[in-house]
Amino acid sequence: MNKKKLKILVSLFALNSVTLYFYFSSHPDHKSSPENRFSSPENHLNSHSSVAGKPPQSKPWPILPSYLPWSQNRNVPWRSCEGYFGNGFTRKIDLIKSTPETHRKFAGNTLSGTARYGVGGWFRCYFSETLQSSICEGGGIRMNSEKIRMSKGGEKLEEVIGRGEEEELPNFKNGAFEIMVNERKKIGGKLVDEEFLNKYLPEGAISKHTMRELIDSIRLVSANEFHCDKWIEEPTLLITRFEYANLFHTITDWYSAYAASRVTGLPSRPHLVFVDGHCETQLEETWRALFSSLTYAKNFSGSVCFRHAILSPLGYETALFRGLSENIDCNGASAHDLWQNPNDRKTARLSEFGEMIRAAFGFPVDRQNIPRTVTGPNVLFVRREDYLAHPRHGGKVQSRLSNEQEVFDSVKSWSLNHTECKLNVINGLFAHMSMKEQVRAIQDASVIVGAHGAGLTHIVSAAPKAIILEIISSEYRRPHFALIAQWKGLGYHPIYLDGSYADPPVVIDKLSSILKSLGC
Repeated sequence: MNKKKLKILVSLFALNSVTLYFYFSSHPDHKSSPENRFSSPENHLNSHSSVAGKPPQSKPWPILPSYLPWSQNRNVPWRSCEGYFGNGFTRKIDLIKSTPETHRKFAGNTLSGTARYGVGGWFRCYFSETLQSSICEGGGIRMNSEKIRMSKGGEKLEEVIGRGEEEELPNFKNGAFEIMVNERKKIGGKLVDEEFLNKYLPEGAISKHTMRELIDSIRLVSANEFHCDKWIEEPTLLITRFEYANLFHTITDWYSAYAASRVTGLPSRPHLVFVDGHCETQLEETWRALFSSLTYAKNFSGSVCFRHAILSPLGYETALFRGLSENIDCNGASAHDLWQNPNDRKTARLSEFGEMIRAAFGFPVDRQNIPRTVTGPNVLFVRREDYLAHPRHGGKVQSRLSNEQEVFDSVKSWSLNHTECKLNVINGLFAHMSMKEQVRAIQDASVIVGAHGAGLTHIVSAAPKAIILEIISSEYRRPHFALIAQWKGLGYHPIYLDGSYADPPVVIDKLSSILKSLGC
């Protein structure tokens, strides 16, 4: 073995060792201080879930090269990159405090479906000054789905064509969720008042803040009123989706759910309950891959109680969405570099999240991997196609590149005569590909080309050395993908059009220049 190969092997071993240290350092032994959120009794629950039928197993967290511990560092600077990307939920508000006795007695008294011996639940929130939103969690929480007005959800799209959005979004009646308490003066009251909601769950520009409305519906009840037809033992995320058929908005929800799971220190990937009435979409494939199981609130019969429920912020409150209207001056960096040289203006969080998506589908996440096939680099052309997205969609997508087929055909023809190296031009017809196939195409691409559109949001899962070429019409000059590329540290090149027509030679010339920078 020559010295160069030996040096590479030693470097990889060192990197793997550092990654393992980062990963396990965020999951301290459960016998440590009770003040440590990661080791609180609520986070180490019975490992048997009763979501439906055979108890589903909780999936372990994968080891991610870009992972850094999600700590409770109270000194995260305001509007720092850590603050924007989810590690700034540091102001803890205990609404109903938990004790080891609460956990022990709740865990041992489920045979009758009633919480006995006067033992209550618990609830708390973590507020982010930077994002002006909260992650909340609680235990011993009952959901009464008959008090949530919405459609059943999970139906096949073809079965609900024309259904209105107002039927799908939840409307919570008082007592839709309940927590049992001991103190007589609290019984019959609400968990929070409007002052709390305005301070820790502000509506902002959101017309229907479903997390706020859910928490506003929580009623405090006595032990005699707290009866459960079913207990869910495993930590469970309660998710309400809005633009559930749009990849960009759904990725903001995925990120928010992932961040909430890390901030609350879950020892394994949580289960999901969709508290909405949306129909089934292609995007649920990734929800199922990322988390341990999935069901809809209306699929339960009777009252359901959760040992540990987590409420993540709305996708509108993530950096991915907030960056469209405010300046989030962060640049992507490797976790290794940030561990050695912390920098408030750099982040590895979006790379970590992209690796989480790839790992969820079973793909490799080695940061040193340079996407290149045996024959040459892949050039992925992300296409926009007509498809039926949701019950109110006509099946036609708005064109962002009027001569897309002409541009693709020209690039394909040019690649066949490219003498410097063999090119593999991939026709990215995402509307006809599974989510796993889409992620595979993205991670294997050296260059990703496409008109501005939601499909480009997949670049969160692109390899570290990938380069983005975005074709931008005059009508859609928005920073979505330039920002994602910046926050991941990817190369990014835009082509600005006067209208929606792109001159093929201009696209080819730009692509040729990018490939030369890759040595091709």
